[in-house]
Amino acid sequence: VQLQASGGGLVQAGDSLRLSCVASGRTFTNWIMGWFRLVPGKEREEVATITWNWGTASYADSAKGRFTISRDTAKNTVYLQMNSLKPEDTAVYYCAAKRGGARQFGFWGQGTQVTVSS
Repeated sequence: VQLQASGGGLVQAGDSLRLSCVASGRTFTNWIMGWFRLVPGKEREEVATITWNWGTASYADSAKGRFTISRDTAKNTVYLQMNSLKPEDTAVYYCAAKRGGARQFGFWGQGTQVTVSS
């Protein structure tokens, strides 16, 4: 499984960004895809997850109402639309994948830096 994330950048508070994660290496039926973020000195945070089959999404409280996770099964791509960005959203964002029923995400892409200036 390979996961290729992109879309990070430097934006101002209130702006939007869309992160993309292209997944390859197998079919992802019954898998769960997720976006995580990491800030130096803090624990990794699960931002949002989505089921591949049904597109059922879940969000961290910090993301609810501002971020939207989606997937395009035809393109094998997972997106994270981030609106109303805040400086505290600054982090390295990672996409990840796990088989349905797995306890932990076992497959990770490289990170993409998101920096939100005030």
